[in-house]
Amino acid sequence: MSSHHIVRDDQEPALIIANGAACQPELLGQLLEWSPLVVVLDAAMERVMELDIKVDVLLGDFDADFDPEKYQTEQYPIDIIHAPDQNKTDLEKAFDYLIERNIPAVNVVWATGKRADHTITNLTTITSYRDRLKIVLLDDHSKVFLLPKKFEKWYTANTSISLIPIGQVTGIHSSNLFYPLQNDSLKLGYRTGSSNHVTHDGIVTIEHAEGDLLLMECFD
Repeated sequence: MSSHHIVRDDQEPALIIANGAACQPELLGQLLEWSPLVVVLDAAMERVMELDIKVDVLLGDFDADFDPEKYQTEQYPIDIIHAPDQNKTDLEKAFDYLIERNIPAVNVVWATGKRADHTITNLTTITSYRDRLKIVLLDDHSKVFLLPKKFEKWYTANTSISLIPIGQVTGIHSSNLFYPLQNDSLKLGYRTGSSNHVTHDGIVTIEHAEGDLLLMECFD
């Protein structure tokens, strides 16, 4: 595992390590190599320390039995951000911190798996940051991000893609997907665009008129 990262530019995506299920070391190592800033939520700090990762920012509400000061020496230099607001999750507080620093994008790992309530909350929270921060959630099986009104990207044939609405999404059109969408609507809990795939090598286009639509690139 890389003990530090190379890039030092706030215009590159930061990396947040949350406290869900761990990803494979290969994925984490790739993200660390290109992340200028590594933010760790307090509940994950001990797990991260075991991986010999250099942490730039430790953030959280710091429960009574958590001593952030011990990391001042072990991880020097490190910024310790106490964020006690109980109306937000620690992941939301980390997003807010990055926005305050004018960092435009972030990758997030360890945000899925383990507790289902945390996974659902983390996946849906990113919708409220649509216009302020580009967020990508990654684990060993999925890459998840919020779609703009018009999305275009080159994919290889048979890439698995799921379209998951947060609430209701209307006016959806797609091209180069095996199950095409033509002015369709999706609604969470009723109809989603799960387990679609790319028809052939080339550009996939997805447009929607209203609502928040997640794209999940999925890997078995």
